[in-house]
Amino acid sequence: MTATAVPQEQQNIPWWVVLLQGIAAVLLGIFLLLKPGMTMVVVVQFIGIYWLVSGLFQIVAIFVDSTQWGWKLFSGILGIIAGVIIVQHPLWSPVLLTSVLVIILGIEGLIIGIINLIQAFQGGGWGVGILGALSILFGIVLLANVLLAAFSVPWVLGVLGIVGGIIAIIYSFRLR
Repeated sequence: MTATAVPQEQQNIPWWVVLLQGIAAVLLGIFLLLKPGMTMVVVVQFIGIYWLVSGLFQIVAIFVDSTQWGWKLFSGILGIIAGVIIVQHPLWSPVLLTSVLVIILGIEGLIIGIINLIQAFQGGGWGVGILGALSILFGIVLLANVLLAAFSVPWVLGVLGIVGGIIAIIYSFRLR
């Protein structure tokens, strides 16, 4: 493999680190498919703890580097609040977090679809118009069935984890 085939920041990663990441992704994917409810509770709790600790570090970072202190303070407080809420309510947090994710994806689908349709009518072509219509349809389906879509998130993430993990494992042996 030549030096130009692998990005510079990935050249120093040991192959076994990529292998461990792949194995972890496959295991997480299997857990998400076999026990989606419990696995989502654990994953969301880790996210909550991460947001809590990250928020604390954002506020501490103000004293080290006071540039953009307003944004650091805002993101720190937001991270602490989100982390505390998730940690305090472990059973409804996964449903709430995935529902918010589905709503954001639905709105994003509508916005991207509208932009693509505008581009298609301004000479972008049929392909852009078809993708725009599909994106709008995808957004409407997500927003119409938020809870159903939220409950399908663990299975989607499980499949993506297994596929991504297998790809990472194969890539790790190519690095080796």
